[in-house]
Amino acid sequence: MGDTGAAADATVVDDGAEVVTVLMTAPGTGAAAEVVGRLVEERLVACGNILPGAVSIYRWEGEVHRDDESVVILKTTRRLLARVLARAEQLHPYDVPELLVHEVADGAGAYLDWVRRECRPGAGG
Repeated sequence: MGDTGAAADATVVDDGAEVVTVLMTAPGTGAAAEVVGRLVEERLVACGNILPGAVSIYRWEGEVHRDDESVVILKTTRRLLARVLARAEQLHPYDVPELLVHEVADGAGAYLDWVRRECRPGAGG
């Protein structure tokens, strides 16, 4: 058997500090920026990337819709996830916003540490 490296020996403990991403769509960059700006100001997320130019085709209330949207990728911690989802839903202009959580399996250590440091509600600016 080959060497699997130190990662195989590491034990992952879920203390709520694991970084997760939240995928969200919004009706354009303005609406997306409003939600992301508030979440960053409140330190619920470290950052949000706003990617304009998405086209969503979906069924809503019995009709097929086609809308231009922006895709947002939010970075936060598992500890804050429930608060992020609740606050994003509160701030979002849609009745039923798309908010999907993705686990982050690994990443650049310095970046993951930065996300953890920035996600501290009540810590001030």
